[in-house]
Amino acid sequence: MTSSAAAARCAYVALGANLGDAARAVRAAFDALAELPDTRLLAHSGLYRTAPVGVTGQPDYVNAVAALSTRLPAAALLDALLAIESERGRTRDYHQAPRTLDLDLLLYDDEVIATPNLVVPHPRMHERAFVLVPLAEIAPDARIPGHGRVADLLAHVQGQEIERIPG
Repeated sequence: MTSSAAAARCAYVALGANLGDAARAVRAAFDALAELPDTRLLAHSGLYRTAPVGVTGQPDYVNAVAALSTRLPAAALLDALLAIESERGRTRDYHQAPRTLDLDLLLYDDEVIATPNLVVPHPRMHERAFVLVPLAEIAPDARIPGHGRVADLLAHVQGQEIERIPG
């Protein structure tokens, strides 16, 4: 079955950047997501500023979340996300290196996927304000398999600093 014959799936993608003009990079990534084959950009959150998690000495991140309707299989969607990152200069020099663009597949319908290359729901997404706050903005009733409704998980990340960027 080709991707165009497959049923449309709802996918959520986290976007982040902390090198160069990070806000511009995230906004341009919304456009790139909208141009993916067999995919429609349904919604995207505003932009949020957060400190890097687990590292020091790096610039703050600009984060957002996008909702997609896609006929691409999860693995093909991941490949497309990695290609967008690469086109925008993403390198993977070391674990938690700063990045020009980071695109993570958070949710793919209600599927649970565990392969060497892809884990959905994205690990620890339910523990991160930089994911939950923008996700709750566009999909508060979305469910993270094994963890519950996004809006209900916000209480667990209240102590994490996150600031909405005006505009």
